[in-house]
Amino acid sequence: MTELVHIELVAGDDDALARAVDGILDEAAAALGRRFEGRKVQLRAVDAGGAMLGGLIGAHLQRWFFVKLLAVSPEARGRGIGAKLLARAETHAREEGLVGIYLDTFDFQAPRFYLREGYREIGRLPKIGDAPQRIWFAKKFNDTGSTT
Repeated sequence: MTELVHIELVAGDDDALARAVDGILDEAAAALGRRFEGRKVQLRAVDAGGAMLGGLIGAHLQRWFFVKLLAVSPEARGRGIGAKLLARAETHAREEGLVGIYLDTFDFQAPRFYLREGYREIGRLPKIGDAPQRIWFAKKFNDTGSTT
């Protein structure tokens, strides 16, 4: 028997849909003994006056810390703020017993920054036409808290 299924494009953000999809994924992972932690982490860099200079948004995911977003305002770049945000995320991940950190960037953004911070490239999507390369990086922690 063929079942008629209608797939629809959802305009804008639908938080209920996102929660439902997350729930389906979590239920399937939990059935395999791999429940998604989903713990969100947000870091903010501010100056002495409280003005925001940058931030990092991440999450615990299957014993790894995933950096979803890392940004430093244009006027604050070159002052080590991105490195400090990333270092604080690494400290948090170690304190929580996570095995490492992973993230992605585009070739026109910050791949040299992540290499300089000790991350290793683990994969990339190729550049095709005017679509830039997307590059994934990771830093794995060893048992002593240092990185490998």
